[in-house]
Amino acid sequence: MELSTDLIHAQVAKLAASALPGAQSVNHLDIGSGTGTLIHLLRAENPHYTSAACDYTDALMNLPEQQVDVCDVNTQPLPYTANRFDLVTCTEVVEHLENFRHVLREAYRVTKPGGHLIVSTPNILNLQSRLRYLNFGFANLFGPLPLVRSEHFSTVGHITPISFFYLAHALAECGFDDIKLSVDKLQRTSLFKLPLFYPAIALFGSLARRRERKKYKTVDQRNAQFVDAQNRIEMLLGRTIIVLARKPENAINLA
Repeated sequence: MELSTDLIHAQVAKLAASALPGAQSVNHLDIGSGTGTLIHLLRAENPHYTSAACDYTDALMNLPEQQVDVCDVNTQPLPYTANRFDLVTCTEVVEHLENFRHVLREAYRVTKPGGHLIVSTPNILNLQSRLRYLNFGFANLFGPLPLVRSEHFSTVGHITPISFFYLAHALAECGFDDIKLSVDKLQRTSLFKLPLFYPAIALFGSLARRRERKKYKTVDQRNAQFVDAQNRIEMLLGRTIIVLARKPENAINLA
């Protein structure tokens, strides 16, 4: 049986290959590297990858020769010089963080101009999640948390639900451009629900968007594409959002 993270990693590898076609040398950073599964997959598909691993602990890593740079990405800067990596990946991490914008700013700093960042997080805007929120007040894969938590890194440790808009907004605010949305898989259980709910979502979503644009002035040409993505079919059916972003070639080199 294929694990959910396997599908996420497969889509990340596909996006990496599309972003860096024919690359003969890729300097890669995996933030939240865990057991090293993604690093292993990327190397298997392209032996020219040189990967750095960063995580809150080095005890999880299963790749014998892979060093892990231990860092609290909530509060500490990534332990790398600026403009170093062609590709930075951060899969199933930001939902565990108290300060996800901090790690995205750090990811921008260490990405080379022209390099790419790939981020994934649970899709809280699919139909299953929207209905759960309506009924229970919590998105899928998020729920009531104990007030005293001994660890933060299992599903129980999902503490920050992030919709595509706020993830894309954070990436754009960091300086990334060419921000593209994809998902790991479509949820079959939502397919039969789509005809029931989509007409209302499309109608009332359009009315709300118009009100936001005309009355509140919150939608403009800079963020409209991210607002429009909120109710796309892909968003309503996708299980996990995976976002590819690029650091502009003319980005100012940071010290």
